[in-house]
Parts: sequence; structure tokens; C-alpha cells
Amino acid sequence: MNLINEYKNGFLMLLLMVLGRSVHAQVDTSFYQLKLSFPAYLKMVGQNNLGYAAEKFKVSIAEADALSAKVFPDPELSFGAGDHGQRRMKMGYEISSGLSYTLEMGGKRRARINLANKEAELAQLLLDDYFRNLRADATVAYLNAVKEKALLRLKMNSYDMMKKLSNSDSVRLKLGAIPGVDARQSRLEAGSQLNEVFQQEAEWKAALANLNMWSGSKQQDTFYEPEVDMKKLDRIFNLQELILNAQNRRTDLLAALKSNEVSTWVLKLAKASRTLDLGLSLGVTSNSVVANAVAPTPSSTNVTIGLSIPLKFSNQNPGALRAARYGVLQSEVLYRQTELQIQTEVTQAYYNYLASRKQVAQFSGGMLSDAQKVLDGKVYSYKRGETSLLEVLNAQRTFNVVQQSYVETWNGCGNTLLELERAAGIWDIEF
Repeated sequence: MNLINEYKNGFLMLLLMVLGRSVHAQVDTSFYQLKLSFPAYLKMVGQNNLGYAAEKFKVSIAEADALSAKVFPDPELSFGAGDHGQRRMKMGYEISSGLSYTLEMGGKRRARINLANKEAELAQLLLDDYFRNLRADATVAYLNAVKEKALLRLKMNSYDMMKKLSNSDSVRLKLGAIPGVDARQSRLEAGSQLNEVFQQEAEWKAALANLNMWSGSKQQDTFYEPEVDMKKLDRIFNLQELILNAQNRRTDLLAALKSNEVSTWVLKLAKASRTLDLGLSLGVTSNSVVANAVAPTPSSTNVTIGLSIPLKFSNQNPGALRAARYGVLQSEVLYRQTELQIQTEVTQAYYNYLASRKQVAQFSGGMLSDAQKVLDGKVYSYKRGETSLLEVLNAQRTFNVVQQSYVETWNGCGNTLLELERAAGIWDIEF
């Protein structure tokens, strides 16, 4: 009897080995995948991202406005003709021409030019800050594509294992080694995990399509596949150095400082605009001969030079000047607020990154290997009839949770590193 049982167990093990070949889910990989390194990806983002291209026009517009600010007021040329209306008395006619020009006083043009130049510099800083955030956001999308593929591979492996177990249960059911409910349960579990594979496949493809959006690619039948060495995400930082670097290099803080300069020149222009401008004029009037018998007059040419001074009653209203002064005060407060916000962001990002590193280290301490050993032991015991299917399923779910948590923790570590470098105004990310 013992000999028969030994042959029976040996036959079962042989069938399990034959039927236990890896069965991969039918994942669609027919689309063209192009390997894309991280430096090449960032280069494409900088060159082809449509949002960034649109932001560049703001700098061009500001530079064009700076050129327009250098324009002097246009002179005015006038012409006129008059008929004295007494043709019977031969009173003659006259022709006049004039040239007038407004002479700006109080440094209006200089203030206008300096203001436009400061606004152009501010536009460039805002563009740099836009790219700082664009680069970080595009890198988050890059890491997300890596994570989704790792999760797809994990779920495919889980499905393969459950599929092999289901196939072996079918054989064991025919041999009468297990009840039908266990074989049916393993088959249901395999089908459920196959659905998870299909869902994860869709999320992986969506992440790849998102890379095309960030990189400005219009190819619908081609996806870029990222290449990442996650071990390069480990960094050691000093909090005080990060805060100091952020206060010196963050483009949004530099933009806040430049905005303060812009507000100062807005105030200077408002003050200069209250200065009286002078109007200069030059006129020439020619009168024809008056052939009237009573008072004949020869032809004449008169030249006039004039100076006009506007009466600026509008200067009695201090609204524009007050608004400009409040703008300067507001920009100073916003600068201090931005400085404090940057310090807070760096501090928060620093501690989040430290926590992520500790979580990754926790997995490196044996969680992955322990989960694998428990699962292998439960499967081996189940195949020998020493444990129940429920224990195998629980062990597999625990293994999947640990594996998925490991992938997501690595991804979270990468994201916290990106947020820290974004907040600190540095960039040394390499994969």
C-alpha cells in the first residue's frame, strides 16, 4: 500500500512538473516600443513639449514690448487752406502748415524703458520656473511608466503561478487527490488574476501614452519605453544646505524679487507721468495778394513758433500713485511669503524623502525574501496534501501585497526625491 502511494505521489509530481510550465497572459505587446533613456526623454520634453513652447512666446512678447517702449512720441504735421470768401472784392486766400511735437519731461521714457526691460526679465524667470516644474512633472510621469510595467510583470507572474496551480489541481481532481471545490476555487482565482492583468495592461499603456504627451510625440502607433536604474535614486542631503540653495537658486523666488523691481519701476513711472509735458509747435502761413482797390496788400509768409503747457488737473487725483505704492508694498510681502514657503517646502520634502528611504530599507531587510519563502512553502505543502488551498491563497495575497508595496515604495521614493530637488532648486537626477 505504501509502495502504491509512493508511485501515486511520484506520478502526481511528474504531472505537475509537465503542466507547471510558465503560462503567460495574453498581453498585447504588438505595438512598437522604442527604448528611451532618461536624458533623451528630458531633451525631447525641452524641445517638443507644446505647453513649454507656448510659454516661450510670453518671453518673446515681453521682449517686443521692451522694444516698443523705446519709441519716441510721434510728431504731428498739419496742413490747412482758407478762402476769405470775398471773390468780388479780391481778398485772396491763405495756405498754412504746421509741425507739433510733445516733449516728454520727468524721465517718462527712461522709466518706461526700464519697466519694460524688467518685465522681460521677469517673463524669462517665469519661463525658467515653468521648466523647473515641467521637468519634475515629466520625470514623475517617466517613473510612473516604470512602476506600471513592474506591476504588470508582477501580476503576470502571479497569474502564471495560479494558472499552473489550477492546472495541477485539475489533474489532482481527476486522480481523486483533492475535492472538486478546491479545483474550482483555484480556477476562479486564476480567472480573477487574469482580469487584474488585463486592467494593469491598460494602465501600463496609458502611462506610456502619457509619455508621448509630455515629450510632444505625435506618433500614435509608437510608445516610448523608459529605462531606469532605481538604485540611483538613493541620495544623502543636508537640510540647511538645501534651504540655503533654494533661497539662492529657486526661480520662483528670483521671480518674486524681480517682481519687486517691476513694482518699483511702476511707481517711478507713475511719478514721472505726473510731470508736465511741453508741446512744441512750428507753423508757416502764406497769404496771397489782396487786389482790393481800397486796401491792396502784397502776399506774405508768416512763421510762428509756439510752446504749450498742459494744465494737469488730473494730478489732484492721487489714485494711480497710491496704487503703485501699494503694489510695491505688496510685492515685498509676497517675496517674504515666497521665501517662507520655500523653506517650508524644502523641510517637508526632506523629511518625506527620509521616510521613503527608510521604507525602502525595510523591504531590503528581508520582507521580500520572507514572503517568497512563505509562498513557496505553502505551495509545496499544498501539492503534497499537507495544507489547504485557503492557506495558499492567503500566502499568495500576502506575497502580492508585499511585492506591490515594494514597487510602489520605490516609486514613492523616486517621487519624494523629485519633490525634494524641485523644492531645493537643484537637479542631478540620473537613471
